[in-house]
Amino acid sequence: MAMGAAGPLALLLLGFPVSLLQPGPTAETQRPAIPSDKLLILTVATKETDGFHRFMQSAKYFNYTVKVLGKGEEWKGGDALNSIGGGQKVRLLKSAMETYADEEDLVVMYVDCYDVLFAGGSEELLKKFQQTNHKVIFAADGLIWPDKKLSDKYPVVRSGKRFLNAGGFIGYAPYVNNIVQQWDLQDNDDDQLFYTKVYIDQLKRERINITLDHKCNIFQTLNGAVDEVVLKFEEGRARAKNSLYDTLPITLHGNGPTKILLNYFGNYIPNGWSRELGCSACDTDLLDLGVLNENPTVTIGVFIEQPTPFLPRFLDRLLTLEYAKEKLSLFIHNNEVYHEKHIKKFWEKAKNIISTIKIVGPEENLSQADARNMGMDICRQNKDCDYYFSIDADVVLTNPQTLKLLIEQNRKIIAPLVTRHGKLWSNFWGALSADGYYARSEDYVDIVQGNRVGVWNVPYVANIYLIKGQTLRSEMKERNYFARDRLDPDMAFCRNAREMTLQREKDSPSAETFHMLSPPKGIFMYITNRHEFGRLLSSANYNISHYNNDLWQIFENPVEWKETYINPNYSKIFTENIVEQPCPDVFWFPIFSETACDELVEEMEHYGQWSGGKHHDSRISGGYENVPTDDIHMKQIGLENEWMHFIREFIAPVTLKVFAGYYTKGHALLNFVVKYTTDRQRSLRPHHDASTFTINIALNKIGEDFQGGGCKFLRYNCSIESPRKGWSFMHPGRLTHLHEGLPILNGTRYIAVSFIDP
Repeated sequence: MAMGAAGPLALLLLGFPVSLLQPGPTAETQRPAIPSDKLLILTVATKETDGFHRFMQSAKYFNYTVKVLGKGEEWKGGDALNSIGGGQKVRLLKSAMETYADEEDLVVMYVDCYDVLFAGGSEELLKKFQQTNHKVIFAADGLIWPDKKLSDKYPVVRSGKRFLNAGGFIGYAPYVNNIVQQWDLQDNDDDQLFYTKVYIDQLKRERINITLDHKCNIFQTLNGAVDEVVLKFEEGRARAKNSLYDTLPITLHGNGPTKILLNYFGNYIPNGWSRELGCSACDTDLLDLGVLNENPTVTIGVFIEQPTPFLPRFLDRLLTLEYAKEKLSLFIHNNEVYHEKHIKKFWEKAKNIISTIKIVGPEENLSQADARNMGMDICRQNKDCDYYFSIDADVVLTNPQTLKLLIEQNRKIIAPLVTRHGKLWSNFWGALSADGYYARSEDYVDIVQGNRVGVWNVPYVANIYLIKGQTLRSEMKERNYFARDRLDPDMAFCRNAREMTLQREKDSPSAETFHMLSPPKGIFMYITNRHEFGRLLSSANYNISHYNNDLWQIFENPVEWKETYINPNYSKIFTENIVEQPCPDVFWFPIFSETACDELVEEMEHYGQWSGGKHHDSRISGGYENVPTDDIHMKQIGLENEWMHFIREFIAPVTLKVFAGYYTKGHALLNFVVKYTTDRQRSLRPHHDASTFTINIALNKIGEDFQGGGCKFLRYNCSIESPRKGWSFMHPGRLTHLHEGLPILNGTRYIAVSFIDP
């Protein structure tokens, strides 16, 4: 009996009210549920980072009451040199808990906020807490920190995680207060070590009735548990499930090196995206440009770091952006002498449209990192610059609304999704490998292919992105953002944005200690695939040894090649029946754009080795041409393979349409451009072609470039004397279609000819 009386007395000395310690009913049905208004969430945030706002949004979704401690305080809770810290959090909590020390029915939950989000609601949380029959529950971890020598002092656990994690705990207010009132250390001492010593003290653990959430019913720490936690979709929202213990934790804590994994979960939990509702969070905090008095000012940084195909088209698209041009300024870094002619031509057009254009050329010999830092700094130093829009020359921006759409999304850093045609290659990574390079996230393919549409928090964006000017002047005020270790500029930029300040990174802590330190910068970067924005070019194998090098891009960049060189009316051949038949079995249809015609002629004239229309011709089998033309073969300029692919891709479908039942092999031994002039070769005598069928494409305009010319089919006494530039004849070659080239009267006429299926 004496021992029985001593128990409550000892507990009174520890500061606990006796009423809370009396034995209660053991049957859960006899215990009333704890009401949600008896739950208070406490957290510490000296700065409002992106992680903090995500935490608060998840709390708001579940209607949690959150009290934030430490707002506006200078963080003194640890630094990278000591690799420990967090004591300031306990000191703030100690002070706050004095207010609630006597509220016996109040449940207090403390969680970190920069790397934590809620996945479940208060009713579920309180039920799980109540079921444990403990007064205080700490998060459990499979890894011990900060003193591994203390592992033997932990109670043995048969199943579940053994070690304490200080990033989350829940308990009745008097008991939580009793723990934190024992704190008498400094702000930069270690909070987790303090709580650990309380827990491993058997007397304190049992008297206070502390346990750990061994199987992650309430708290899920991700470090060391990456393979245990999976997404679970239920009833229009997402949960995290611990597959090892078959539990649905209430909070997710991205402790240690798991910040990026937490960002992935945060794209879905609690209401980011679901299969039923799609992206529920996409329309939160939108910026309505329609209500602004004027559009924000934007500095566009353009980077041409290597020879890039179709650059003139890229530059012209900048001028077609649907945005007030007086609000735009341009910074262009061109690192390639080859492109100086394109830049000069663009400047002549743009100078009367955009008032401020700064061009830095190859003579400056700037590194990529220095050039990108320079462009970003232009916006950073201009307090009137609202946004910085960085775009690389290999981006084909097909949506003129892109700038407006990105601004409206109202994120600090956001990139539009652009992908390489026909591939999974894009301008973002959904995850990182252990060494910080590309890893494929579970949802990467679905995002790239548009099966999941939304705005996604990702660890890496490149090629094209928008940054708020205010962000550059605050969180990102350091100038050297694109250089770090031996990383390429984009990787350096993203790592610097998502991790700690550049100054402190030199003494970066280990992955284990990362969560102990001053709040990481943690600027979230987003990719949006809510709209079609464009695509990425392939520039790796771009050969600039020709005159018009883009003609050779039919394999590497087929979509851009088609848009540049195929007649815009080509598709109507199959939908609107625009093919004409000026003579029997002679079909006439649009195939080349004006650009294709001009560039092919320029390429041939640049090569310059016209054959002269001689019978003896070493270029062909047998060395003799019966009906010679003044020409240059595609093979001579190295365009043969590309031309054959053009025939298979664009001529063969027309063949099947006009010669029903004939399937061409798309093979041609002779492909050439003919030049007719009054002083070299004016016409061509009647002949059959060595082909099953022939194509004859007009490369310039009658009336402007030449007079006369045309083609006459003698069997039908039918002539075509006004060929259209970019249009092709297609006619049988042997037997039925004897034909001749009619004489030109003046000027120069060019045609491209192929003898197909010889």
